[in-house]
This record gives sequence, structure tokens and C-alpha cells, in this order.
Amino acid sequence: MIIIPAIDLMNNQCVRLSQGDFNTQTVYSNDPVQTARNFETTGFTHLHMVDLDGAKRKLPAHLPILKSVTEATNLFVDFSGGIRSLQQAKEAFNNGASAITIGSMAVNDPETTQSILDAFGPEKVILGADVKNEFIATAGWLEQSDRDIFSFLQYWTEKGFSKVMITDVSKDGMMQGPSVELYEKVLKKFPEIRLIASGGISEMEDIRQLKKIGCYGAITGKALYEGKLDLKELKEFLTNS
Repeated sequence: MIIIPAIDLMNNQCVRLSQGDFNTQTVYSNDPVQTARNFETTGFTHLHMVDLDGAKRKLPAHLPILKSVTEATNLFVDFSGGIRSLQQAKEAFNNGASAITIGSMAVNDPETTQSILDAFGPEKVILGADVKNEFIATAGWLEQSDRDIFSFLQYWTEKGFSKVMITDVSKDGMMQGPSVELYEKVLKKFPEIRLIASGGISEMEDIRQLKKIGCYGAITGKALYEGKLDLKELKEFLTNS
């Protein structure tokens, strides 16, 4: 299983929110590039970069930082936040993204989503599903749609998506454990997808549990920034995974 550290960006800083609430931001670093370098030094190979300002404005706001990070490291950087058109997707790739995650647009604009998936393929385009009570949340978690996670996945896996990143907003930034039950339900219904779990990781046991149920990857942010994960143990896990 791949362990993927997260860098969430607001005002050019690394921040974390609690349950997607923009009023709860905690700033962890003023230097996203150095933060990414530190992750690479630890042994990580992937990075999930979320443009929170972009998600709010519905327009990417941190492409220069994306470019700086990808020029300074060899990390596989997955970028999300604010992408609303094929041209914006191209700009993310032109600024060094290895992959992009599409979330809100998959709910609100399936036609453009399909065009991006067709243009770049399922290895480079990840389906993002932010979930509140099993319903999809959009616009940086500010809005809740009437689409449930299962019908959403049914539709898009039939259209060609194979990598899916699911974030339980109620768990994100709370460090109270991931939504194992939700992920198990998803994997039971869609065993063919490569599921990336996001939100709630607070200790190594959470990561082991996600691996045990068959997750392809797991994203962690706050637990890393606050030193809740033992780096020696984590390095052993990364080496053996």
C-alpha cells in the first residue's frame, strides 16, 4: 500500500482544516517546497497537494508552488483543487503534476470530467469523492450534493475511472481513526477499484487496518505534521510495502 502525505495550501502556506471547515485552519509550514523535500527524505514517493483556495474560488491558485515542488523533488504529485476545465487540467500537468484529482466537477460537470479522463487516461486522472454521511460534498466541502457515494462510483467506474480517493469529511483532520466501515462497503461493491483512503489517520494501526481491508493507498496529513506517526515504524512500513 502507498502512504501519501498531504500538503493542503492556503495563502501559499501548508495548513490543515478540521472537518473541511475553512475557519479551523492550522498553519504548519510557510515553506511547502521544504515540506515536500522533507517528505521525500523520509522515504515517501507520492504527495497529495490540495489547493484549498482554488477549490473555494473554482480556479487553481497555487500552480507556481506545484511547479516549485515538482522541480525540487522526484515525488509523484497528485494535484487537486479548482480544476474546472480541460485547459486548467493541462496547466496542472504543464506545471509538473503527475496526476490530478477531480471531485466537484465530476458531480457538477460530467461532460468536462469525461473529456479530461479521455484526454489523460485513468492513470493520470483520479476520481475524488468527498463524503458526508455517504453523500458527495463539493466546492471544498462547502456544499453537499444529493448524490450518494455508491451511485456516484457506479456511474464513474463504468465511464473509465479506476483510481478513487475517498475522504470522509467528518473524519478529516480529527485524528479519530479512518472510515474503515465505509471503505469496506465501497470495496465490497467495487472490488476492482484502487481505493485511496483519506481522513482520520492517527496512528500506525490505522494504516495497517486500511492495508488489511485492501486499500491501494492512504493519505495522511495532520498525524504527520503533529508527530503522531512514529517515523521509524513508518519507514519500515514504506520499505516493506
